[in-house]
Amino acid sequence: MAWARRAAIVTVSDRSAAGERPDASGPLLAELLEAAGWEVAERRVVPDDRPAIEAALAELAAGTVSLVLTTGGTGLSSRDVTPDATRAVADREIPGIAEAIRGAGLEETPHAMLSRATAAVRGRTLIVNLPGSPRGAESGFRVLATVLDHAVRLVAGARVPDAEHRSADAGPRGVESNAT
Repeated sequence: MAWARRAAIVTVSDRSAAGERPDASGPLLAELLEAAGWEVAERRVVPDDRPAIEAALAELAAGTVSLVLTTGGTGLSSRDVTPDATRAVADREIPGIAEAIRGAGLEETPHAMLSRATAAVRGRTLIVNLPGSPRGAESGFRVLATVLDHAVRLVAGARVPDAEHRSADAGPRGVESNAT
């Protein structure tokens, strides 16, 4: 199965969707993706509304993108429903991605432990929730970028070169791990 470096970005923000505040994290993620060799096929801004988020994620995952990044709506307020919407449309979760992003975020701020963000697969599309702040979104993307191509290939069912498996299986200081 072929995979493509095509991504979509969904910014989840009531104020940005209403035109009251410019979207800062979505354009930043687009720049980071493009710098990493990805095509950003679509960018959307939706309100903190679970049905709207679910609809956007389902539609984008049914299209031609291999990756959907969300930014915003991952915190503790009653309007922060991005992880819930992601889980609702997911075929399966990938908890290690969200754990790694939170872990790296804790090195910058203790508030990272308050994130409810998740990562999941729908069909052959990887969906990853990132924080809404530009700093948090960038930090999360940099963590994700270390495994992004490998993860997307696996989700797409594409053959992953043996050398890539070996480098992905190497743990800290080159120690082999049992991860698959």
